[in-house]
Amino acid sequence: MSTTNNRDERNFRQAALDYHSNEPKGKIEVIPSKPHSSQRDLSLAYSPGVAIPCLEIEKDPKLAYEYTGKGNLVAVISNGTAVLGLGDIGAEASKPVMEGKGLLFKIFADINVFDIEINEKDPDKFIEIVKGIAPTFGGINLEDIKAPEAFYIEQRLKEELNIPLMHDDQHGTAIISAAALVNALEIADKKIDEIKMVVNGAGAAAIACTKLYVQLGLRIENILMCDSKGVINQRRENLTPEKLDFVANTDRNTLAEALKGADVFIGLSKGNIMTPEMLMQMAENPIVFGLANPDPEIEYDVAMSTRPDTIMATGRSDYPNQVNNVLGFPYIFRGALDVQATGINEAMKLAAVHAIAKLAKEPVPEAVILAYSLKGLNFGREYFIPKPFDNRLITRVSVAVAKAAMESGIAGKPIENFDEYENALLDRMGRDEKLIRMMQNRARSNPKRVTLGNAEEYNVLKAAQILVEEGIAHPILLGEKKYIQQQMKKFGIELNVPIIDPMDDDQAENRLEYRETLWKMRQRKGMNEYKAKRYVRQRDYFGPLMLHHNDTDALIVGFSKNYASTIKPILKIVEKEKGVDKISSMMMIMTEKKPIFFADTSINQNPTAEDLVNIARMSEMTVRTFAVEPRIAMLSFENFSSRSETSKKVAKAVSILHEKFPKMIVDGEIQPDFALDSDHLSDYPFSKLGTTPANVFVFPNLESANISYKIIRGLKVAQVVGPILMGLKKPVHVLQMRASVDEIVNLATIAVLDAQRREESKA
Repeated sequence: MSTTNNRDERNFRQAALDYHSNEPKGKIEVIPSKPHSSQRDLSLAYSPGVAIPCLEIEKDPKLAYEYTGKGNLVAVISNGTAVLGLGDIGAEASKPVMEGKGLLFKIFADINVFDIEINEKDPDKFIEIVKGIAPTFGGINLEDIKAPEAFYIEQRLKEELNIPLMHDDQHGTAIISAAALVNALEIADKKIDEIKMVVNGAGAAAIACTKLYVQLGLRIENILMCDSKGVINQRRENLTPEKLDFVANTDRNTLAEALKGADVFIGLSKGNIMTPEMLMQMAENPIVFGLANPDPEIEYDVAMSTRPDTIMATGRSDYPNQVNNVLGFPYIFRGALDVQATGINEAMKLAAVHAIAKLAKEPVPEAVILAYSLKGLNFGREYFIPKPFDNRLITRVSVAVAKAAMESGIAGKPIENFDEYENALLDRMGRDEKLIRMMQNRARSNPKRVTLGNAEEYNVLKAAQILVEEGIAHPILLGEKKYIQQQMKKFGIELNVPIIDPMDDDQAENRLEYRETLWKMRQRKGMNEYKAKRYVRQRDYFGPLMLHHNDTDALIVGFSKNYASTIKPILKIVEKEKGVDKISSMMMIMTEKKPIFFADTSINQNPTAEDLVNIARMSEMTVRTFAVEPRIAMLSFENFSSRSETSKKVAKAVSILHEKFPKMIVDGEIQPDFALDSDHLSDYPFSKLGTTPANVFVFPNLESANISYKIIRGLKVAQVVGPILMGLKKPVHVLQMRASVDEIVNLATIAVLDAQRREESKA
């Protein structure tokens, strides 16, 4: 067992190094946000044009928000003295973490970040450096600075700067855990001003959390705080000023003594420090927040088996109720920046607490439920904190924080119309920007066996490694066993997964069974037993036969062959779904803001109007499985005019769809640029698309669809996933030639979801 764990750790270590070192190195970059292709563009961007906004800002410094990117730029600043659980590793070594924080700001709230690592441990000098660079930024996120200096640094900077500033290690955890506490107390039917709380840990996070709980109504005399030496009581000496605020007048000295009769335990210390015996001493319906990572103060399963009435949260994603700072800091800064707040005050923090707590009580959207592959999510013991994939967080939390800033008088630019602001937030992020992460999360909940053809290839082997490490799928490698093992050794890829070689002696029994199946399926279609015997030694036939015999749950093939030759054996073995005359395919294009879908990109060369109807219907059903509402544009090179034969065909298909499926959001014939633009769509008020851009595009023929997505793939302006086959009874998908590792992982993820859906439909 230890050997496996060591191998997994070694693989993960190398994967982490590869992830950070692959070009471009690091995790964030700066890209131009304005046109820069012509001489005129450059003259506006720099000299002489840039002098004009400079002079305007000189007259009124607030105009920096109007003429520069300051209003959407946050500094993530650290001196590397308390990095994650690594301790004082230095400013330079903290940079990967700060870049990572920048990535989270961008993907969750579309906030730009410069990470700044300052090689200075003297608090006063550090403060002066930060103050000196502050004019560059709309906000400052302090990160990984050790206590007690962190308290002093934050307090001074808050007093001396007039932009939003927060030490997330303190206040991020405080805000999320406070929201969780509000809801956990409601479930336990307890009042915050009556409970007894034990806080284990007395660092920056613990102090900030406890102070915020006090603001919510917790009585300070009902708190026992423990550090590594035990309960902070009146007998303790040499305490820091921060700990002095929580000195208790008690004869209790140890954590075990402190927990007797306690209603709430907040752990911000280290793993497995709380025993089952300690938990048994707590009051009825004990609330336990084990927030140490990676191991909570008491394991979730241990706590629940010891006390089934426990109401528990942890810092881990594999247990219910994860206290995750990403639920807060991106959206808090988003709201603060958008009103040009002069700080982040207590009113804004409390607004975030109540917004997060309230969201957990609202009906959960289908997209969130699908993301976690659950039957449902309802407010209660196993769900009292919103999930990180909940897209509503950006509107709920950012709006609440913005309003609190306005009401407390620190908003420099109040928002006048909050309905418009909410829509702007959704449009800023793209309403489905977390789709790939959501799909992978769903796959992890019930991973399936996915057979990967061409397993001798490095990209396929690397994808298999990722699928195993991420728990997305149980890969099966299909190919020449000896060569696969050689390649794994060559590239240092260690995988303990099945390797299926159709030529190997250990497949003799399967070959015999598969041969009989193939011959019976194809004997009246020109195949004799000799051919069947020969074909089952070929992976192109062996893979689909594995699927037919339920020896795998899904099949991914096609890395090194053209599409036509790859799909031919599949269609001979895998049957079509009931009612499907012709199968189809679809590409998922992951743009910067949201996914769009192209159909049919690989199968039907010149579809009829009736074929286009079927393609649109299959596309609609497939897109819905990704928790995306399909808005389908039936494409042509004309807009609602039908002069050409192509447009007439598309118009006929639209007419059939409108008549037979009136609830579908579909229209055309329309040009793709018009279907993607709200202003253009407003010229056609009769269209079912309204003024919301389409996200599914059904092309009039194979040439236009294939050329369109291949241009996008070649330009590398978006991630391309697929082709996703539609209309077969079994989950089988065909890779593009020389698919990247990410493309293989993503298509395998879709294959797992496909297998899950079919399994659920049979249940």
